[in-house]
Amino acid sequence: MEFEAIPGVGEKTATALAELDDPERALEAGDVAALSAAPGISQGRAARIARGAIRREHDDNGEFLATDRAREVYREVLGLLQERTVTEYAESRLETLFPTSARSRVEEVRAFTREAIAREVDADALAALKDVEPLDEPNDVRVRDRCLATTDAERYREATDTIPELSVEVVEDTRGLAELARGYSTVIALDEAFAGIDVEGDVRVEPNALGKPSEVVPERPLAFFAANRDRLRAAIRVHRRTDLEPSCDLDALEAALDRLDADGAVAGDDELDRLTVAVDDLDAAVSTAESVANDHLRKSIREQDVTVEGSDLLSLVEQGAGVDSLLSRELADEYAAAVTAAREELVDSLDLDSGEAEIARRAFGDDPAFPVERNEEAISRLREELKTARDRRATRLKRELASDLADEREAAEALVRAALELDVELAVARFADDFGCTMPEFGGDEGRIAIDGGRSPLLDVPIEAVDPVDYEIGGVALLSGVNSGGKTSTLDLVATVVILTHMGLPIPAETAHVARFEDLHYHAKTQGTLDAGAFESTVREFAGLAEGGDGSLVLVDELESITEPGASAKIIAGILEALHENGATAVFVSHLAGEIRETTAFDVTVDGIEAEGLVDGELQVNRSPVKDHLARSTPELIVEKLAGERDSEFYGELLRSSSSDEGDESPQAGLKDFLRLSGSVTGNPC
Repeated sequence: MEFEAIPGVGEKTATALAELDDPERALEAGDVAALSAAPGISQGRAARIARGAIRREHDDNGEFLATDRAREVYREVLGLLQERTVTEYAESRLETLFPTSARSRVEEVRAFTREAIAREVDADALAALKDVEPLDEPNDVRVRDRCLATTDAERYREATDTIPELSVEVVEDTRGLAELARGYSTVIALDEAFAGIDVEGDVRVEPNALGKPSEVVPERPLAFFAANRDRLRAAIRVHRRTDLEPSCDLDALEAALDRLDADGAVAGDDELDRLTVAVDDLDAAVSTAESVANDHLRKSIREQDVTVEGSDLLSLVEQGAGVDSLLSRELADEYAAAVTAAREELVDSLDLDSGEAEIARRAFGDDPAFPVERNEEAISRLREELKTARDRRATRLKRELASDLADEREAAEALVRAALELDVELAVARFADDFGCTMPEFGGDEGRIAIDGGRSPLLDVPIEAVDPVDYEIGGVALLSGVNSGGKTSTLDLVATVVILTHMGLPIPAETAHVARFEDLHYHAKTQGTLDAGAFESTVREFAGLAEGGDGSLVLVDELESITEPGASAKIIAGILEALHENGATAVFVSHLAGEIRETTAFDVTVDGIEAEGLVDGELQVNRSPVKDHLARSTPELIVEKLAGERDSEFYGELLRSSSSDEGDESPQAGLKDFLRLSGSVTGNPC
């Protein structure tokens, strides 16, 4: 794969991706965790790269969301999904889901979604997911007791690249190997020419060593599994609490992890533990044993009466003898008992075996002396013996465990990847459950949208408190209605349903049919009149839609707010005519729907969100737009309410004027216009 062909990937990023084991698979699968393992690539950056690769694969131009408001709705919807993730991975992974006009991509995600929403959301699984993270690759493994040796410079470079954990030394001959053996506990010669040599020390000739790095450096796989123990155990728990098919034997993997310390050392081996403790405690144990001997001897001396005749004392002095000679003659048995006690203390405290005990006994000599002193040479030998036994056993156990785990790495990675992807699926399932979502019908019936029982998740109220909306769109339409009646939230619902459908995700409605659109243009209501430059920019955008808007969905909220009311109806009518001629689908929310309909050169549909009346000052509204119905404005309802409450000629005149014919030239026609236009500048924007 040509990485630089992916949008947003330059030479530096392409080089980093090439260092991954299987970058093509990661890109095709949108595997954010794998991509973020590349040098210098964060999870957020990995998500953008994956998104670019998906766009390239499905020939998507990335222009479905054509306006700021359309992009805002997408980010809000995506945020609702991301709020339902447990892991940071899933949050980033959801960034690879985006609305597109590419049918192949939509169908790909729809297949994923059907499986996701069929999953049962389990609280235990969610709890286990909290500890699952993408696996780390330890890069600080360094082994200093072994080295590789070769006479060939090219072989040297290969060894350095293949097994960077070990030092690689260049030697000229057997003498060079012998010198290395004095500085390293193990030397691995890579040249077959060294076969059959006799060199003191642990020198191994292994020409194929570079082909089996886990045997040469068992610390490599062990470090990987040690660094990821908690994450792997969490992934195991997730698999046990769900119906995920594990990629390996969970019990075997867990047992292997239990044999591993956090620092990559083998754990749970009694013999290795005994040798490790013996090495660590040797000096302290010798000191204790020494004290036992001296305490025993001191007590014996105190308790024993020793009589030395003058002639004997004179003889000892003339011979230059000292106290040691006196001890040897008078306290030989007590000294022997003291040394025996010291030896037993040393052997018992270190739990030495028979061979080690034999060396340990030499730590205290048989010749009487006071105080009793250790034999440093014997202790050094015991220390070396214990270290050698410990290191050999540790190395053997490391190799055995590394052999068990090395072949499980891919399975372990798949185990964690499956758990992380489950979090993505469960986020979609939770979104669908929380907002009562279903899978929409997608495609066909060009330009048609039909929503039954839709509830906008963007409203700042519980979804249960949102009135369901039925709305069908086809071609170009105007949407009229009272303030606070739900016109804006209806547009938001339509945008949300269209965006989620083109993401391949479920939509918050009982049923829905959504045609495939090339792009979505959603223009939110502008606060106040635009200046000339902003107005020109807006008109230019609509001009572009008029020239190439086939397959576009256009949602506009009160375009009349961008200019003077007197000019708005004619401008909007002209835009609608152009969109109609070009085959676009459009819904324009407007308080000037009646005026625009009269001005438009084609039979534009006017739908209305009709108010049913005012009850205790609260507007009662049928939130579902009524087809081919021009809804009354809020001021008209208020006047109607006042006229019903009080017999006043003034209210009656206002009511009659507001309901007069469009062609009415009477002075009262101005009141009708005022009442209708006032609905566009007062009240709640919804």
